[in-house]
Amino acid sequence: MTGRPDRLTRDESGSALVEFVVLGVLMLVPLVYLVMTMARLQAGSYAVSHAAREAGRAFVTSESAERAPTRAEAAARVAFLDHAFEDVGALDLVCDGSPCLRPDGLVETTATVRVPLPLVPSFVRDVVPLSIPVSASHLSTVDRFRGAP
Repeated sequence: MTGRPDRLTRDESGSALVEFVVLGVLMLVPLVYLVMTMARLQAGSYAVSHAAREAGRAFVTSESAERAPTRAEAAARVAFLDHAFEDVGALDLVCDGSPCLRPDGLVETTATVRVPLPLVPSFVRDVVPLSIPVSASHLSTVDRFRGAP
């Protein structure tokens, strides 16, 4: 019996490699999806932060109160476009008094983006949320030595 190989040992040869590959793929797929999702959420976070800051800056540096909201929207749109959120970004402007562009006036800009989850089909809309809301606010001050509006 010493010259005869054991049947159990011969049947198991190579199975560790197969198990490693199968388990590796099963664990790698969720990890890759998590990385993709977190990357999109981080891009959304950068987009809203940048949009809120630049919209506030564009608003308070405007020469006229009539053009200020248009300038702020344009600045936010550029920031959303830089991070590929041009269709899902929104901007909200709030002044602390009237007129908005008076010296030392405060303007709060809030940018919001709904970050779509990657690779989620639309037919599972009732079970899984398809997007995650991300928002950022920025408080801008009108220059104290600004002339009358």
